Amino acid sequence: MKAPNMCILCKGGRMLCGASSCPLLKRVSVAPKIKELASDSFFGPSPSVFVGRSGYPDIFAGPTGLMTSESAADSPGQWFGMDYGKVIELRSMVLRTKSRENIFSKSRLIGEMQEIAMSSRPVDTEMVFLRKPSYRVRFSDVVQPMGPSAELKSLSIAENTPIDRAVERVVSDDLKAADASFRLYEKQQDIYKIMTILSSGALGFKKKLVPTRWSITAVDDILTKRMLADVRTFPNISDFQVFRSAYLDNHFQILLMPGAWEYEGFEAWAPGSFWSAQLKAAEIVEEYEPFAGRKAYADRQGGGYYAARLGVVEHLHAVRRQARVMVFREIREGYVVPLGVWVVRETVRNAFKNPSKKFATLAEALKHVDANQRIPTREYIKQSAMLKQRKITEF
Repeated sequence: MKAPNMCILCKGGRMLCGASSCPLLKRVSVAPKIKELASDSFFGPSPSVFVGRSGYPDIFAGPTGLMTSESAADSPGQWFGMDYGKVIELRSMVLRTKSRENIFSKSRLIGEMQEIAMSSRPVDTEMVFLRKPSYRVRFSDVVQPMGPSAELKSLSIAENTPIDRAVERVVSDDLKAADASFRLYEKQQDIYKIMTILSSGALGFKKKLVPTRWSITAVDDILTKRMLADVRTFPNISDFQVFRSAYLDNHFQILLMPGAWEYEGFEAWAPGSFWSAQLKAAEIVEEYEPFAGRKAYADRQGGGYYAARLGVVEHLHAVRRQARVMVFREIREGYVVPLGVWVVRETVRNAFKNPSKKFATLAEALKHVDANQRIPTREYIKQSAMLKQRKITEF
């Protein structure tokens, strides 16, 4: 008998129930519109690479292929505001290819994958497969959906690969992977491009492949920690501020409070939402870090914790202030399939594009938060590390 919150903690990735694959994800089936386009070969633009984690350190890796003229199909930063149907339609047209490689492989395939990852635009490639692609669209709580997949027999790049000088210089410098990732960010490279380059094995002393799922969270964490070194030295904000944003029935409220940096994130899963279909009451999952940061991985929230924290720290870094931060995320019934942590990242980023509501006291700010979510704020306070020293009756 599994614990009622097991699906929330697992999110289909850790197999806590003992199954070989997530039984909830098996129910999700999207019929791709590309069957007539698929064959045992592909010629067209390749925008990125995908590196799996199964069998690590001998994993499947390969370039992706666009089976559509819409370049946004591989650009999560452009998806915010699109409905479910559009995102899944775009992603069902992204072909994932794979070849078994060791993470330290220096094969020709890995070299070509790194060129594709670093390219400033999708580069034309010619791929031959061992057999025709299979058509099941894959969903994940961290990685954006993928369309058909095929095992790669051969790959060749059909044109000169355009690589920005800034990218080329960073990759060629003798830098740690974390230093190189942040340098690319400082050079205004898109965060999703940085994740792809890191995953391809082009960065760092060891030059090893990094599973895509890991590279996403790693880049979120690396960039956040580098910016926090500055944020911790900035003046505190002087009032209580609440920012709001919602997308695909993910509802965020972000409370900034005067004081030295602290961060607490809440995920509240409504009964009937994707990972909580078995629950009769909402499940709140909390993660916290003090001023000095945390050492343990935030496994109760996983990648969503790091994606939300990045958006918050980007804002504080931009306004040159520090604050105590509480992020309230309510995931409601409309979030019917997981689309990846880009949903979290971009929704939090969007919150800071809107004006905040400002309050003189914490009680007033929490009252405003309470009025705009389903679960009473007192239920969050019961679990809060930041507010545990205050009486619930104060709010």
